[in-house]
Amino acid sequence: MMNSLWIAKTGMTSQQNKMDVTSHNLANVSTTGYKRQNAIFEDLMYQNMRQVGAQADEQNMLPTGMHLGLGVRTVATTRNFTQGTPTETSKELDVAINGNGFFQIQMPDGTTAYTRDGTFTRDANGQMVTSSGYPLLDGITIPADATKVSISKSGLVSATIAGNPAPQQIGQLNTASFINPAGLEPIGENLYRESAASGAPQAGQPGTNNLGTVMQGFLESSNVNVVEELVSMIQTQRAYEMNSKAISTSDQMLAKLSQL
Repeated sequence: MMNSLWIAKTGMTSQQNKMDVTSHNLANVSTTGYKRQNAIFEDLMYQNMRQVGAQADEQNMLPTGMHLGLGVRTVATTRNFTQGTPTETSKELDVAINGNGFFQIQMPDGTTAYTRDGTFTRDANGQMVTSSGYPLLDGITIPADATKVSISKSGLVSATIAGNPAPQQIGQLNTASFINPAGLEPIGENLYRESAASGAPQAGQPGTNNLGTVMQGFLESSNVNVVEELVSMIQTQRAYEMNSKAISTSDQMLAKLSQL
């Protein structure tokens, strides 16, 4: 069988994976705190038909070799953690991070997850929770008779209680950063999990230790650029069509060979 059939097949598979990644980016263009993904490719092993630098004869050396490639594969998907545009919502429990860092979320199994989505609300017990109902690791509980909640740039949470004009501190909203945020494991629901590749989290007060500050009344939009994704989609489609054409041409060549 001609190697070109298999080589073109690997190209079509890789471009299909890239299209899946692009579609996922476009689907999450309005997802709060979403970070754009990108597919990474690498070439497969080579058939070494003639070694570089081999002896052509007793006196001469081959200046080049002959290496026939066997295709391509998708080796990884990476995330671009550049900050999305902060969008004002004027909701007192909406919080965006201006700079590096992640909010720390307590999961039902006792582990900690991390997110850039600061769409928080109160549950039946007054705890600050995510849209999925997971509480903040900091365990911030808002009193039932609170009339106003204020969150400073450093994450200090204060509440104004009915009948008392002086704000009372009710908690500290801390954030965490990673040496390699691209190594975080996505688990859905706008959450990430620590992995060996991401390194251990460095938690602290916003505005310290290279952690960004927080902005009350704002949410971070996704960093997906629709125009870039559409251009990538067109390029992916063209590459897929060219690989498909290579398979068709190889098939015609084999058919012609069988007629000899």
